[in-house]
Amino acid sequence: MSIRELEYPFDGDYLLRKKRALRRQLLADEAVNAARTAKKIAILGGSTTSDLKSMLELFLLNYGIAPTFYESEYNRYYEDGAFPNPALEEFAPDFIYIHTSSRNLTDADLPSLSDTREQADAKLAAVRAKFEGLWAHLEQTYHAVILQNNFEPPLYRLLGNRDISDYRGAGNFIARLNLIFSEYADTHPNFYIHDLSYEAADYGLQKWADPTYWYMYKYAMCLSAIPGSAFQVANLIKSALGKNKKVLNLDLDNTLWGGIVGDDGADRLEIGQETPTAQSYAAFQSYLKKQKEIGVLLTVNSKNEEETALSGLARPDSVLKREDFTAFKANWDPKSLNLQRTAGELNLLPESFVFVDDNPAEREIIRQQLPSVSVPELECPEDAIRLLDRSGFFEVTAFSEEDRRRAQMYESNLLRQQAERSFADYNDYLLSLQMQAEIRPFVPEYLARIAQLTNKTNQFNLTTKRYSQAEMEAIAADPSFLTLYGKLEDRFGDNGVVSVVLGKKNADTLDLELWLMSCRVLKRDMEYAMLDELVANCKASDIRVIRGYYIPTAKNAMVREFYAQMGFEKVREAQDGSTEWVFRIPDTYEPKNHVIRVGGPA
Repeated sequence: MSIRELEYPFDGDYLLRKKRALRRQLLADEAVNAARTAKKIAILGGSTTSDLKSMLELFLLNYGIAPTFYESEYNRYYEDGAFPNPALEEFAPDFIYIHTSSRNLTDADLPSLSDTREQADAKLAAVRAKFEGLWAHLEQTYHAVILQNNFEPPLYRLLGNRDISDYRGAGNFIARLNLIFSEYADTHPNFYIHDLSYEAADYGLQKWADPTYWYMYKYAMCLSAIPGSAFQVANLIKSALGKNKKVLNLDLDNTLWGGIVGDDGADRLEIGQETPTAQSYAAFQSYLKKQKEIGVLLTVNSKNEEETALSGLARPDSVLKREDFTAFKANWDPKSLNLQRTAGELNLLPESFVFVDDNPAEREIIRQQLPSVSVPELECPEDAIRLLDRSGFFEVTAFSEEDRRRAQMYESNLLRQQAERSFADYNDYLLSLQMQAEIRPFVPEYLARIAQLTNKTNQFNLTTKRYSQAEMEAIAADPSFLTLYGKLEDRFGDNGVVSVVLGKKNADTLDLELWLMSCRVLKRDMEYAMLDELVANCKASDIRVIRGYYIPTAKNAMVREFYAQMGFEKVREAQDGSTEWVFRIPDTYEPKNHVIRVGGPA
């Protein structure tokens, strides 16, 4: 279940008052609880973190993540993280959140007015070494995803405006330190910055850093700012676990432009630079166009005649054009139906969508008909960018070439669907695609995408186990595991890494822990190509039996009989629908894939 009080924009003071009641509400449905992804999160705090933890739990539960927490004692973040810690080792965290702030930079850390430039640089190097040593120990010991706050600006500037440019200024020191943290994050894939500096500026530093809360309670920020900070950390965790949204489903009239194109005509719409209102719509369209660059799919859902709707986008001052949209629905059908049709065409679930519409009645219908769709409260064009930006729907933790090309991949898929309709024989259609696959054991350059797939893929996922990139790196280096990734391309384009198989070797048996495939390559026989290569790899490792497992969820019913289709024999079925399957590899295995040309294992 999802609680609207926890969606942006929210009332932080209300959440703090009602946190226990909201937690009970979130945990009331046992079926929902069972479907949540369980994760262990260690909070290593440089200040009091109890309310932060409470707020973080609420936001994560609302995102479908069930957290358990380890919480360091007050200001023991370094001791707990940098030295042997049996309690933390036993906890075995998936995420480690280091909640430090400028309050944790002492006078000894910061330069003084009597310091030379060399002395100030030495102090910066010492703080850098302290944190990089902490991060290295955490990574080597726990192999967890690390979330690290950067530092907010100092509460006061001893040198006034010169504080940011003078090497002795605290503002200059903190800005340089934040850059060091950012450079570290850029070169370490399982390390993410929580941008506390931006957060404090956005909230208002004078209110954020109210000294009363530090001296009375040792809070790094004022009490009212804690929910917003916890929300941003939850967005990072949600993104790292592949729970981002993927699609913006956009209205047109009074959403992308001012006015109603069917009544006013395209030439009278407010868009461009002529009026303040027109400029706000143009800025929103520019923001949406930039979302495509991070892999967000843009789709239209408008009550209009299609030709009329297109006339608005054809205006020379419209930033967005028809080709910017992966799907375009302009008709008089219910918008809930249009959204479902778009989801079907893209092989996505409605939960991947954000519905953006100025009409409160349409928003409420979507909430009622499709409760898994996110529906922000769009009220005025000048606030649209802030609303979407702060909501964290598309928080970026990893950004790959495949993310950048996502819209192109889905558009190519629509072309494949059109091509399919021109063939009477489906096998002929598959052959016409001229498919070529690369199927190999895990390699470093694809580990980020492999981990991303394990966290994003729900429908074609036999066990729905989730792995961080750090966990995948450890598995790839462990000879007791057999791993395969599959890339697929055809005459319409490159789909990238679309399938992952992972198994644990046990004498002459391979126990499959993961078998998944992106839904955008369904019904193209990629699963048969993966099985053929899996069998070949098993034979090379003297494995004679492959044991598969299906664990049912609310989303993966489509693969309930997958192993039966692959030729496995069912040997066990539990009351909850979980099944166990066995495939005994014959001496003369007949390949099942006949339409994809495959590059074999390295």
